[in-house]
Amino acid sequence: MMVIRPVKTADLDGLMALARSAGVGLTSLPVNEERLAARIARSEKSFSGEASLAERGYVFVLEDTATGHVGGICALEAAVGLKEPWYNYRVGNIVHASEELDVYTRHETLFLSNDHTGYSELCTLFLHPDFRANKNGGLLSKSRFLFLAQFPEMFGKIVVAEMRGVSDANGNSPFWEALGRHFFSMEFAQADYLTGVGQKAFVAELMPKFPVYIDFLPLEAQAVIGQTHENTKPAVAMLHSEGFRYEGYVDIFDAGPTVQSYVQDVRAVRESRLLAADIGAADDAAGRSVYLVSNTGFDSFRVLLAELAPGSDSVRLSAEQAATLNIKQGEQVRVVALSPKEMA
Repeated sequence: MMVIRPVKTADLDGLMALARSAGVGLTSLPVNEERLAARIARSEKSFSGEASLAERGYVFVLEDTATGHVGGICALEAAVGLKEPWYNYRVGNIVHASEELDVYTRHETLFLSNDHTGYSELCTLFLHPDFRANKNGGLLSKSRFLFLAQFPEMFGKIVVAEMRGVSDANGNSPFWEALGRHFFSMEFAQADYLTGVGQKAFVAELMPKFPVYIDFLPLEAQAVIGQTHENTKPAVAMLHSEGFRYEGYVDIFDAGPTVQSYVQDVRAVRESRLLAADIGAADDAAGRSVYLVSNTGFDSFRVLLAELAPGSDSVRLSAEQAATLNIKQGEQVRVVALSPKEMA
């Protein structure tokens, strides 16, 4: 059985194996034991209540309970930009007009922005290739919505997710080549890595402080602003189905879009319900749909997938499922359909 749970110190070797399989593209999961150990420690401090709001980051892993193997990772940042500035570009407009000369022009621009300061963030999502089956991707990604639903007071009113921008097979970004390279004496991969591991001070020191006219950029760079990498499109489609929208903010390096939603408007948050657990033999499989089911614990938070009959006032769980969630007969669980098309 697959279960989502908070990361713990003993998972370090498992995270290192995940990082090696992820390669160089996921900057928040570096192949660096010291940094991963620090990430785990920060998560444990967050769950124990020892971390300040600016430092709180909750990391979860997907575990195969039969083997103990870690097959994926996902995370939630409570509030970005409170300790180190959070940068992106806001796509806006500047109008130049002269009534006397009968001239009116409107130009799209990029403004360096800290507008998302204090927002919560979905981040660090990666599923090992060997685990990409049986709806494990949906479980890993959407489990965080049940945590948001259960503990809304721990997060901002708005949650964001940064999507990977367009780059070629060699990792070259047309947006970076057109803009970032002129201000940073380093390759795109190095700059992206440094921001991913928290070294962001150089961004404020080196990025242009004035609006960038998009018209001045090469056409190939203009074309990728707000566009996602081909491999990221399924993740964007999933977030759109949950209510996330692109509101004109893009990454400063590759111009990938940032999508966002009010937490209360996220489909899996809004439609989730607290129901009593009824532990026993499974019901007839006919008419059942796949649901996310979580307990209501904080540092003991658990999520799994279960096939349930919709519309019931209780949740019929097997003894194994109940044990995995660490719940007893009659205790509350939070439930929501895995997919919007599977109505509760």
